[in-house]
Amino acid sequence: MSSTRRGVQSTKPSNRGGPISSDTRINDRIRVPEVRLVGPNGEQVGIVRIEDALRLAQEADLDLVEVAPQARPPVCKLMDYGKFKYESAQKARESRRNQQQTVIKEQKLRPKIDPHDYETKKGHVSRFLGQGHKVKVTIMFRGREQSRPELGFRLLQRLADDVSELGFIEANPKQDGRNMIMVLAPHKTNKTKPKANA
Repeated sequence: MSSTRRGVQSTKPSNRGGPISSDTRINDRIRVPEVRLVGPNGEQVGIVRIEDALRLAQEADLDLVEVAPQARPPVCKLMDYGKFKYESAQKARESRRNQQQTVIKEQKLRPKIDPHDYETKKGHVSRFLGQGHKVKVTIMFRGREQSRPELGFRLLQRLADDVSELGFIEANPKQDGRNMIMVLAPHKTNKTKPKANA
């Protein structure tokens, strides 16, 4: 008995759905004898032969999409694959947009800052926090100032207290070479303000 022809399947391309990524199989590309079928509204249809599942998809003018290929048998759902891909892309775009909203701004101060300069810098920090951005505050030490890190620490604590209504200390002050760094993050309620005004 020749084994060369066993297991050979037609490689005829699917005439539905056009080119798709290799990680999601739909319609004729699903090559298993039976599948666990889920209806278009999420209802469990049960385990059916692949021919029956494809026929149901065709009758409903929908695609048969493999949603859990690792299951035994694989789970397939009746859906409009084009619409599904579009909605998935929209969700991915929205999540990227939300991630990009967290921007880290930076403010640099000197340990012996002039009171007027301090007020100006504090105003910038308040504005950034009010816009929903994180702020990295850096105290720059020069020369002998490096031997007085407590000056920078006190200044950072004072700034954090002054803007406590808008933000909180996300990363406590720490020495980094000649600098001392602290990160302030906005309170969650502040992040919604720009959207509400938009």
